[in-house]
Amino acid sequence: MERQSVFTFTKKYSLITLIIVIFLAGCGSINEPINADTEGFFNHFFVYNFSLLIKGMASFLNGSYGLSIILITLIIRLAVMPFMLKQTRSSLEMQDKMKELKPEMDEIQNKYKDKKDKESQMKMQQEMMQLYQKHNFNPLASMAGCLPLVIQMPILIAFYYAIRRTPEIAAHQFLWFDLGQTDILLTILAVVIYFVQFRVSQIGLDPKQKKQMAIFGMLSPIMIGVISLSAPAALPLYWAVGGLFIIGQTLISKKIYLAHKKKTAETS
Repeated sequence: MERQSVFTFTKKYSLITLIIVIFLAGCGSINEPINADTEGFFNHFFVYNFSLLIKGMASFLNGSYGLSIILITLIIRLAVMPFMLKQTRSSLEMQDKMKELKPEMDEIQNKYKDKKDKESQMKMQQEMMQLYQKHNFNPLASMAGCLPLVIQMPILIAFYYAIRRTPEIAAHQFLWFDLGQTDILLTILAVVIYFVQFRVSQIGLDPKQKKQMAIFGMLSPIMIGVISLSAPAALPLYWAVGGLFIIGQTLISKKIYLAHKKKTAETS
């Protein structure tokens, strides 16, 4: 368990969130137009306000709801970017620390490999804790590193439902597609972008960590494709723009961390 990368946790968390979105999408009220009289704290204070923001931004952009969705998506992603950069850095630091401790961890685990009694298992855990203390390592820090994901999810989910429940969007076109109709080409584009995003997130991971992430990484674009095939094109547009932003953000954060790591190694 200690070996599991925080990237794996991140993928699991994202996938669980996506499953929740799919489940809720089947509920009748979720697909009803949002307005000031819609009941529910989340609907009133999050979804409805995002719907107003989409319409207000579209009015500012000469009625272009497509540009409105793109611009708001970028604004949201930029707003949560500092949190995500911090989370990515924490993840990379955790990964490097685990690589450093792996030989000693393997030695302890091999020592108790054939000892399954409770006393031996407790001794193994005690030796593991002593190893962590020796290297000032806290395995629970990976959970704290995922806090930014928890913070941003209500915002992203609210924006998702605002797009789905703002009827004005369906009456407009953007580029080659109708925002209110399913578009196969845009769906394929969103799936490809999220697959690329998954591949980018694997840069720098060892083979075992890549294997751990493989299933979760593949399920995300597949599920996005499934949703998009029965949803208005505004949704894969939102996902495609967000996915492109995440790709750039991931590349930047990894480059910054590796440069910082190299500088630290040179000065130590």
